[in-house]
Amino acid sequence: MAELHALVLAGGRGSRMGGVDKGLQLLDGRPLVAHVIERLAPQAAAVLISANRHLDAYAAFGHPVLPDPPGLEFAGPLAGMLAGMRALPDDAWLLTAPCDGPYLPADLARRLLAAARPHGLAFARAARKHPTHALLHARLCEPLAAHLRGGGRAVLRWMTSRPHGIADFDDEAAFANLNHPADLHD
Repeated sequence: MAELHALVLAGGRGSRMGGVDKGLQLLDGRPLVAHVIERLAPQAAAVLISANRHLDAYAAFGHPVLPDPPGLEFAGPLAGMLAGMRALPDDAWLLTAPCDGPYLPADLARRLLAAARPHGLAFARAARKHPTHALLHARLCEPLAAHLRGGGRAVLRWMTSRPHGIADFDDEAAFANLNHPADLHD
């Protein structure tokens, strides 16, 4: 089986969190990114972090840190996904998850892989679609780069424009995003 690498998407501006670097905000005394890494690491051969600020702080978690490609800085999750795909071996898969979603399912990779195999791409769905909780094959690197060069930024729009699978989950809470400072407190 091809390798599966995980990518934590932490490259945003954190605008809904008041402009702070969301992945470094504390939940239960630990940065959000640490919670996501803990959930993803057992599901992947390697973990990567997509970040555009505080690169040294992210590197301290012991995983390679990838800024967005030149010219696509802060262009959204697809730019981070492209950086991650460019770091993969040719026959690898990239599992992605946002840094503000600390409650990921332990079987996310397995279920996404089952849905993605025929297409090279799948994303999660519970009560709603979660396109940043996705699995992409490295062969999609150039189509994604072309989409971004053409100005495309919407994750779901790009994914649904291609053959794709959907992995269904029962627990919407597993995909909760902590977008606001109040979300970090009980």
